[in-house]
Amino acid sequence: MDISQIQPIIGEPVLFLKNEKILVVADLHIGIDSELKNYGISQTDHTQKMIKHFLLICEKQKPKEIILLGDIKHNIPNTSYHERKDVKKFLEQIKNIGSIHIVPGNHDGFIEKLAPSDIKIHSSEGFIIENVGFVHGHRWPSDKIMSCKQIIMAHTHPCILFNDRLNHKTYEACWIKTNFLQKKLKEKYPNSKNPLVLIIPAFNQVCGGISINEDKVIGPLGKILDLQKAEIYLLDGTNIGSNEKFKKNQVKLI
Repeated sequence: MDISQIQPIIGEPVLFLKNEKILVVADLHIGIDSELKNYGISQTDHTQKMIKHFLLICEKQKPKEIILLGDIKHNIPNTSYHERKDVKKFLEQIKNIGSIHIVPGNHDGFIEKLAPSDIKIHSSEGFIIENVGFVHGHRWPSDKIMSCKQIIMAHTHPCILFNDRLNHKTYEACWIKTNFLQKKLKEKYPNSKNPLVLIIPAFNQVCGGISINEDKVIGPLGKILDLQKAEIYLLDGTNIGSNEKFKKNQVKLI
């Protein structure tokens, strides 16, 4: 697979593999609405609007395959009737678009009971298409995944913190592109060739995120990723530069 053809869709937290016509999306967290209601936050029809938006993206891009890179559903360990209904309906809708792959995330307990039988559910350790590995990110990947040329992961809901002179803080979803810290990588995966890593933003805009310039990437891989040299891109394609340089410049601006 030509990894240069793996490109984000501008303005969307969605990845598209042009040559293979594969669309990749992660962290939909269908069912988060009910949790927010418990905190007094009402998101009227948010889930349905999100699903409708995703279907419009599919209509425009016309993928042959769709990879759901974990956390399709939200509530754990219990799943409400409405959440089960929404997840089932969503999966039934998209299976008619093309072949569907699911890499279960930490919120996807019993997802196999909600998915149609003709949807492929992979191991939570991830799976491989040619020389690219796909993982959610909440578990250590297999040795085979770590031998790939590139790894695409999710889980951390990456965003970046902007802080102005008046200490006004805003957060924006972002893409993270980086490699591993060589020494730590070899300790955990001696045969790995230091694959390029691309971290996908959460598709659900209300489920929060972890700011790369303030915190760290969650999940086990975060322990061995080179976050200082990580390149940051906003959804509109803006290249923020390396995390290390951005944090230095941010300090100067405050």
